[in-house]
Amino acid sequence: MIITRYMEQAHGWDRRVFHWINRTQNPTMLHAALRMLTHLGGALFTITLTLSVALFAPEPWRTTSLQSFAALAISFLITTLIKRKVQRIRPYLALEGVRVGKNPLKDPSFPSGHSTAIFSIITPFLFMGSWVAVLLLVMALIVCISRIYLGLHYPSDCLVGSFVGSMTAVLTVAVINL
Repeated sequence: MIITRYMEQAHGWDRRVFHWINRTQNPTMLHAALRMLTHLGGALFTITLTLSVALFAPEPWRTTSLQSFAALAISFLITTLIKRKVQRIRPYLALEGVRVGKNPLKDPSFPSGHSTAIFSIITPFLFMGSWVAVLLLVMALIVCISRIYLGLHYPSDCLVGSFVGSMTAVLTVAVINL
């Protein structure tokens, strides 16, 4: 009974935060920016970025990018397995009055693949201790918020996706550095 009550409270929080972000005023520039920035967590961008840096950048960027690419691939497999098991319906399909972007996804929403991807590729770069780390972290957070804003994910989808991506990257860096 305690677990059931906790789950109900967590789901209520998830929906309240979702609605707050999704129903935020819709200035045209903000909407357009988030529709564009959300793709920073997409497959095309994350694969292209990690492989381009691995091929053309000097060390230590090259090695770090290979770690990012490995973490991206592994976290994609983990996320796909979780999505198939959980089968959570996307918020725009489950809730009323949700603002949704063009061509919304219909696959399961939990966990967020974009959040997983962006955190899996930025986490190895965070270990470098560069000024770029702050920029990458802000970029990753914007991707997560954009997924909620566009009606595609609940906050918990993005939190879990961020966790899966980060932990996969941490373990990947640890194994590769052995």
